[in-house]
Amino acid sequence: MKRLIFVFILLFPLLAFSQLHILVAYDTQTGNTEKLAQSIAKGATISGVEVTLKKMAEVKDETIPTFDGVIIGTPVHWSNMSAHSKEFLDRLGAALWKSKTNGDGRTAGVFCTGGGVAMGKDEARLSMIAALLVMRFTIIGGVDDSGFGTLGPEATTGPADPGLSDKELEEGRNFGERFATMTKQIRRPKTPAGN
Repeated sequence: MKRLIFVFILLFPLLAFSQLHILVAYDTQTGNTEKLAQSIAKGATISGVEVTLKKMAEVKDETIPTFDGVIIGTPVHWSNMSAHSKEFLDRLGAALWKSKTNGDGRTAGVFCTGGGVAMGKDEARLSMIAALLVMRFTIIGGVDDSGFGTLGPEATTGPADPGLSDKELEEGRNFGERFATMTKQIRRPKTPAGN
């Protein structure tokens, strides 16, 4: 028993530092994007992963380089991301640049909410993905009910379809879990050859 306790004491610091950190940052005006962000964060909370869920304005620039993965959510404004989301992407790039790093080896994903079925949700997500690719992140998308890949979760929240459905929230949870699982695979420490 003493030997087991001794081994645990030796290994605990290694286990504590092997925790991955994922940021779910979002902009919201009506609360819909926040609800989708919460479901994504819930899904991403798996063993070995610590999730930070924050409004974009609350994310401190100096913490940005500490995250292994970043998921960004926006409401759709005029078929594009919100102004706050664009500002956050600029801050993200500047924080990485200042720390003399980039997205290499880190993961990123996107999600959005919009008032209508065809209100520019694809354009908003593609715009964010393009910026993240320039920063050299590895992009992780979602998977729909039929098994096809998606750009990331999205929800229609306008008057004809107010709020978020259970299906949209479940898509968010599934995406969060997929994102965290794949981030663990990508960020897993490499073992030396022959071991």
